[in-house]
Amino acid sequence: MRDLILIALYALGAGTLVGLIGELSLRLLRRRSIILHICVMLTVTVASVVAGIAAVAQAMFLSAHDLQVVLITVLASAAVSLAVGTTFGRRLAAASVWSVQARERERQMEASRRELVAWVSHDLRTPLAGLRAMAEALEDKVVNDQETVSEYHHRIRVETDRMSQLVDDLFELSRINAGALQLTLSRVSLADVVSDAMATTAPLAARRGVTVTAHAGDWPVIMAGEKEITRVVANLLVNSVRYTPPHGTVQIDAAVQAGEAWLAVADTCGGIPETDLTRVFDVAFRGERARTPQPQEDTFGGGLGLAIVRGLVEAHGGQVRVDNTSVGCRFEVRMPLAPAAGRDGTRRSPPIGPAEPTRTSIPSGSVLHQ
Repeated sequence: MRDLILIALYALGAGTLVGLIGELSLRLLRRRSIILHICVMLTVTVASVVAGIAAVAQAMFLSAHDLQVVLITVLASAAVSLAVGTTFGRRLAAASVWSVQARERERQMEASRRELVAWVSHDLRTPLAGLRAMAEALEDKVVNDQETVSEYHHRIRVETDRMSQLVDDLFELSRINAGALQLTLSRVSLADVVSDAMATTAPLAARRGVTVTAHAGDWPVIMAGEKEITRVVANLLVNSVRYTPPHGTVQIDAAVQAGEAWLAVADTCGGIPETDLTRVFDVAFRGERARTPQPQEDTFGGGLGLAIVRGLVEAHGGQVRVDNTSVGCRFEVRMPLAPAAGRDGTRRSPPIGPAEPTRTSIPSGSVLHQ
């Protein structure tokens, strides 16, 4: 019985000494990664067992050969235990980090959904109240002069267009978030897409006094859904035109790099605050907390355009980002090239000519002067 007590004391003493060293190490490493903490804990656990066995074996006055056999066996078992424990520890740490990130993302998405519902309700309630007031005024003959009646009809159309676009954006965003977006991929020339987007944005740019330019040279041909990529380019272009002050410029560039196509829309808006750069693609983010629509007719939308851009681009397996420049900001979209699109995956932009009078094509160095 006395021998057993001594063995227990030897093992307890050796394990306690290793445990104290391990606790001190964990205190010094408390600001390090969780993986390092798990590795240290495993090392301390195995080392305490090895130290206890080694102390007991030494106290038992084993022969040199027997002591060597015991130590080799224990060290081999310790090495296997550490290898297995470290592998599963890394997996556990990764799963723990992923779980925390998933919960945080879910919390952010839920907060974003609640915020979106509140903001959309406001964006719908405001024009609806105005429509009702104008409709009642027309119905009750409160206004009867032709100029005012015409203005009321104009405002009703404007507010109706505003709500229609908001509903369309919500529908598109719901399809993206629900995974119900079905893409019909085909070879799409960015020259044609940008040409259509410039023609569509021309009236808005004219009202705001903004010059829209397209680069000279080759335009990539990508594999994408034509309708979806057209909306991506149009949303980016409209967003840049809206936030560019009068007499500013919006430049569209595209090229092939590292086996993929990129398209960039750069403006002279003055830049985006650094704190907002990571939020510009969030749902309903407008860069300001006020939700009251501005009195211009070109302020349609509920802050969903860039969120739709990100969703559509990622659905194609691409990426979108935004960076500040010295005079404004630059949105860049990267998309996969179309197979067998030529030696460099590009296409020369067609010149303007009488053969296609309904399409505004992009000639070399074309400019929309407003």
